[in-house]
Amino acid sequence: MGSLRFFKMHLRVPFLLLALLEFVVCVVAVHIALYVRFDGPQTPEEMEFYTIKSPVLTSLMFGIVMPVTMMAMGLYQSRFRGGVIGVFLRSISGFIAGGVILAIIYYIVPALYLGRGVFGIAVLIAFFMVGTIRPLFFYYVDSDLMKIKVLVYGSGEAAASIRKRLRRRVDRRGFSIIGYVKSSTDRGVEVEPGLVVEPAGSLLEYCNQHDVDEIVVALDEKRNGTPLDELLGCKLSGVDVIDILGFFEREQGKIPLDIMRPDWLIYSDGFAKSTFKSVAKRVFDIVASFLILLITWPFMLFAFLAIKLEDGWDSPVLYEQERVGLLGQSFSVLKFRSMTVNAEKDGVAQWATKNDSRVTRVGAFMRMTRIDELPQIVNVLIGDMSFVGPRPERPQFVEELGGQIPFYHERHAVKPGITGWAQVCYPYGSSMKDSVQKQEFDLYYIKNHTIFLDILILCQTAEVVLFGKGAR
Repeated sequence: MGSLRFFKMHLRVPFLLLALLEFVVCVVAVHIALYVRFDGPQTPEEMEFYTIKSPVLTSLMFGIVMPVTMMAMGLYQSRFRGGVIGVFLRSISGFIAGGVILAIIYYIVPALYLGRGVFGIAVLIAFFMVGTIRPLFFYYVDSDLMKIKVLVYGSGEAAASIRKRLRRRVDRRGFSIIGYVKSSTDRGVEVEPGLVVEPAGSLLEYCNQHDVDEIVVALDEKRNGTPLDELLGCKLSGVDVIDILGFFEREQGKIPLDIMRPDWLIYSDGFAKSTFKSVAKRVFDIVASFLILLITWPFMLFAFLAIKLEDGWDSPVLYEQERVGLLGQSFSVLKFRSMTVNAEKDGVAQWATKNDSRVTRVGAFMRMTRIDELPQIVNVLIGDMSFVGPRPERPQFVEELGGQIPFYHERHAVKPGITGWAQVCYPYGSSMKDSVQKQEFDLYYIKNHTIFLDILILCQTAEVVLFGKGAR
């Protein structure tokens, strides 16, 4: 099983099936809980007497909310590396968050109300069943049974980058490499010699003999080295053929800069813009901002009081900093002050480091929970930023990074965001190496951004906030 492309996103089929299975489990858990709580099947009249007016709709709502909150905890990410404890903690967090959301829904729509006894039993049953299913799922998803078989055409540096970039088992959950075909244009063999193959017949015959699902073209030099006729024959026979850049885009959710070619960006799909898309993005920004503001205003009030109590009532609460936004235009970003007053007295921009001495105690907590970013909602509402997009950098850093990182200025083709694809996929960046990694994720977002991707990023930001992922 491979992936399904939905709104430009490559979604893993096994994890989609897992989400569907857990949806069914949650729905069934509600009906089992009703049976247990009321000692057997009940008539609609008896259900309404127990304030459960629509068990079908109620169970469907339970089945939708719980997988969504588990998705927000990162439990459907194919590259999740949290281990058993990580899955357990995120599952608990997901069910707690789901309970809170359902309580709000029950308050707004009383017809969907599920009694406390039934709800408690349903949560326990669903949690136990999900905890039983997941180990079995990962056992099978990590076996070759559910992976597509990939043949790499090339054995040089480009082909070797697959092993370098996708080293871990979780990185290879979607595919297994059955071999590398040596090309005359490769600058030596850089892959494992034992996996280098030389088809005796045609490339199509080899693919048929070994049940190859996909060919990844990874040549160091494509001129005079690409067997177009053979690849076309494979394509017409049902074997997928993909360029190595497209392969990394799908498998990693980012675009590698070290092997990037400008012509690939030019001719590949993406970077689409339209009036409808711009309007939809703006509507999403405004709606998301008001919803987040409605949820987080108590935390913002807490931040205001905590800063005043720590630094004195005359100390500033907000901090303005110049950042580079859409089309390279500068704007002032708003943040809760998390560092000491005059942290950069000499006016020289500095990277934030681990255990930075300039960060206050309240500031350290706000950075860990991302509360310091909340005032940027104002920037979103006035149009300087989007809710989702690449993080805006300071002009000094933009000048430095733009001179060393390929395609860095392309990030300014869209509005910067409070959260983004790089923020949910990669830890906090405080070095040139980190900036390169984050730029690869940001370039993927710029190329493929849709409202669906924005919603997905917004949901997964909950994991970043709750587990302090990448906070500094």
